[in-house]
Amino acid sequence: MTSGDVSLETVTAAQAGDRQALEDVLAGLQDRIYALAMRVLVNPDDAGEATQEILIQILTKLSTFRGESALSTWAYQIAVRHILNARKLRDRDLGLTFEMFAADLETGLVADPPAAPDQALLLNELRTSCTMAMLLCLTLDLRLAYVLGDVFELGHTEASQILELTPATYRKRLSRARNEVIAFTSQHCGLVSNQAKCSCPRRLPAAIKSGRVRSGSYPNSAGSPLDYATAKRQIASVVDDLKSFKLQQAVPGQMCPEDIRGRLTRILSHAL
Repeated sequence: MTSGDVSLETVTAAQAGDRQALEDVLAGLQDRIYALAMRVLVNPDDAGEATQEILIQILTKLSTFRGESALSTWAYQIAVRHILNARKLRDRDLGLTFEMFAADLETGLVADPPAAPDQALLLNELRTSCTMAMLLCLTLDLRLAYVLGDVFELGHTEASQILELTPATYRKRLSRARNEVIAFTSQHCGLVSNQAKCSCPRRLPAAIKSGRVRSGSYPNSAGSPLDYATAKRQIASVVDDLKSFKLQQAVPGQMCPEDIRGRLTRILSHAL
């Protein structure tokens, strides 16, 4: 029997203070927590800082875990509480709206852009980073519901438990978030709608000029199983209501950075 990707036996040993078991518990959760932080916060520095703080909370609260849910569900709940309650994260919120994002996307579009030497890689990075950033236009409560439901594809029961909402309230939030994302992408994203002004190739020169994407640097799309052309074909192949969903699903999973793993190991060394 397992709890998330960590066996209950490992969790029990960790609760008893076994160093290797503690490392195994954190190793089983760190990528999940970082992926959640990245999809909700988008900024890698904010996501990294939040991930470390959340994992330390998980470590200190592990004795309270009773196995009444999957370990990952319990850990996500701690993560969500931290993201909602951390004042420094709220203070860094850009207050972005879909209207602001649309105006930015349509600034500096080039009708017949020249190809960059690493055009395919830059287009994929722009696709990924833009897809992630658009979720910042959702309010934080809607963003969390959308990420858990449509990005992570958790069931309504588990997601509502994580968010500490009734299933009915969760469903309303998820529905509203979906509607807002679909309304935006169907008008402004060239991967979803052929009628949209913005497309990644037309947007790329402005993104390079502003430094939002850089040649030789692909932090959001590194290791992606989909290149830009393949993602475009896959999104185009589904019916309209699923195009926005497919767009978000085409973002690669985020792995916890090695420096965070190293810091957690050092923290464990001093804690035991």
